[in-house]
Parts: sequence; structure tokens; C-alpha cells
Amino acid sequence: MIGTDQHGISKLDLKRQNRMQVLRILKQNGPTSRIDIAAQLELTRAAVTIITNEMIEQGIIAEVGEYKHTTEKAPRGRKKILIDINQNYKFVVGIIIEEKIVGIGLSTLAGEVLDKRNFNINNSVGYEEIISFIETSQGEIMTYNCLQNDRILGVGLAIFPTMYSRLGISADKKGTDFSNILKDFRKFTKLPIVVDNSVKGTAMANIDFDKDIDADRHNLAFLQFGDSFNFVVTNRHDPIVSYDNRTNFVDNIIINPDAKEAFANSKRRGSVKSEITPLAIIEKAKKLYSKENTPYLYRLTNGNVSEIVLDKILEAYHSGDKLIIKIMDRCNELLAVLINNLIYTTNPQKLVLHNFKLCENQTDFLKEAVKKIGSEEIADNIMLSLVETRNRFLAGSAIAIRELFFNRGGFDRVEVE
Repeated sequence: MIGTDQHGISKLDLKRQNRMQVLRILKQNGPTSRIDIAAQLELTRAAVTIITNEMIEQGIIAEVGEYKHTTEKAPRGRKKILIDINQNYKFVVGIIIEEKIVGIGLSTLAGEVLDKRNFNINNSVGYEEIISFIETSQGEIMTYNCLQNDRILGVGLAIFPTMYSRLGISADKKGTDFSNILKDFRKFTKLPIVVDNSVKGTAMANIDFDKDIDADRHNLAFLQFGDSFNFVVTNRHDPIVSYDNRTNFVDNIIINPDAKEAFANSKRRGSVKSEITPLAIIEKAKKLYSKENTPYLYRLTNGNVSEIVLDKILEAYHSGDKLIIKIMDRCNELLAVLINNLIYTTNPQKLVLHNFKLCENQTDFLKEAVKKIGSEEIADNIMLSLVETRNRFLAGSAIAIRELFFNRGGFDRVEVE
């Protein structure tokens, strides 16, 4: 331990760093003994005992039992007592605002869902209506679960990038300005608020709330489907900064260099935006649309081309519309090209797909397509997101927990401000 001086680190900062490291080990490894923590941090057992005992007194961590040896004969001496994070130390309100849904819920520090509310939206739903739903729902959740502010770590707000303009959020190469929406949130809550990109938040949720995560897995890539494609890469469980504020760059990647025309108002022929975004798929379907060419889609839309939406295209696909099947199969082939290129260029241990609904058994289809153009090893790295549609708010929970709990070493906000 070092003292405070004008050029060095303060005792409070050092204490916070030590606690952060303890929490990080417990998050990644699960229940761990003080002896093993001391070895990993290269601290004395006495120092780790002081740090952990204080955190136990505060309810942040807890002793959870003795280490069970796998060998028949346990070694002599003092038994290892395992400690772990107290996942109910405080709770978190997570919020997500995406293109078609606003979700809010209550979770533990481990991402266990305790309560939730979802609100389906479309382009006609205004900003005030979204904020009103969140305000009302947060009050209901707090009341229903008999919680006061002191039991809540904070609020995590995760926003999908295509919603920024609708919410008065400005974004450029320098960063993202969430000040306007934060101002409106502070009108109805005194809780600490953390705001970030929902793509980043959902990636964090997939890492932090995976109960079976491999402790040796340090980097994960995350691809989310929506009106645009968004991508983030993590290294040692944290998003890489260069991908952080421009997750929608994927839309400009060329995946079909032989394309003869552009779709979806794209200026780049053969790009992701022009080939496999929902608007591009809809435009391709409209181009072939007729009673003879697309009989199922024609029937689903009552012969009205303006009623064509992605969900009806997918329904026509499953019903056997041959030309629609051809469009969708080609889209999935191009998606496989994108996935193959993203994996090769970022080299993640896993690529997680979120919100993908392009066709039935799509994961198997993609893996087979990736094998053809890449390798079986690359295909085996593809997995689906653990965050289910109804629990998307966990993206907000993950953002808040990282910033307000792990990055603060479990310190209460009053102690660090």
C-alpha cells in the first residue's frame, strides 16, 4: 500500500483499483478463494484478506463455502474458503430503446430478470410517448417490488444507433452527445444514469451474463441486425474503442462486387446496406412482385405493393414463394460472406448474432455457407445471442453494472463523488 502525495495515486484510488481487480476475478472465474486471488493479483494474503473482509461487511461479496477437492485426498492445512459477488447486493434498472421496441426491467448484478415491461413502437410513436412509458414503467417497477432508491445501483440506458436522431442525440467522429435525453430522464429519477450504444450493451450482456462462459475466452465480436447492421468487437471482455462510436460502419462493406444496381438508397453497389438490410430486401421483393411471380406474398399483401414488409416476406418465404426463396437464400449467402470477412479481419473467439430472423434454421444455413467460402473452424465460431427479445433491457443493465459497480470497485456513488 502506498500513501498519498501530490504526484502519486491516492489511497482511495488504490483501494478502488484493488477492489476492482477482486471483482473482475470473481466475475470471470466465479467463486474463488482469497489465496487464489492473492496469487493472481500478486498481493499478500493479508492484503487480500483486508480488502475482501471489508467488502463482505458491506455486503458486496460473500463467503459461499469451502473449496471441494477433486482428488480423493484433500491436502492438509487450512481449507480454502470461497468468496463470490453477492448478486443481490443491489439491483439495476435496465432500459433499451430500439427501432421496434422499448424495454425496461429490473435485474440482479448477474443479469437475473426480476421484472420487465415492453412497449412495441413504430415510426408514428413520438419521443414524448417513449419517455412517458419509461417514466411510468420505472415507477411501477419500483413500487411493485417495494424498492427505494438506496437499493438500486442505477439506471442503464441502451439506445440503438438508428434511434439517435429520433431522440435528439447527435453523433459524429468525436463521440455521441446524450445530454438532451439525460436532461429529460433527470426530471423523473434521481438515480445515477449511464447511457450508451445498445449494440455495445447487448455485447456486454452476452459476456457478463453468460453463466457458462469460458474463463479463457477474452474476445468476442457481436453483429446485430436491424434497419442497419451494427458491429462491435471486444478484447479482454471490453469493447475496442475504435469500434465503439461507429458500430454501423458495417453497412458500407462490399459483399457483392458483381452487383449491377444499388438498393435502399445506398451509394455503394454491392454493399451490406444495398444487399441485405430490410429496406434492400423489401425493394428486391417489390421489383419481382406480382400475382404470378410471388403468389403467396401477393395474397398476404392483398395485392397492394405498399403493404410489403419484412415479416410478410419471411412468411411468403416459409410458404414456398419460389422467387422470394431465391431472394432470401441469396441474402443469406451474402450474409455468410460478411460474417466470414468479419471473423477473419477481427479474429474473435466467437461471433455472436443478435436479432437475426431472415429464414428458418438460419444458423445452420449460415454455418454451411461459411464452411463453403471459409472453413469449418470459422463456422464453429458462430453463435446466437443469449439476450432474448423479451429481455433486451439487459443491454442497459450490463452498461450500468460495468460502470457503476465493477469500474468503481463496488464503492457507493457517495464515496467516490
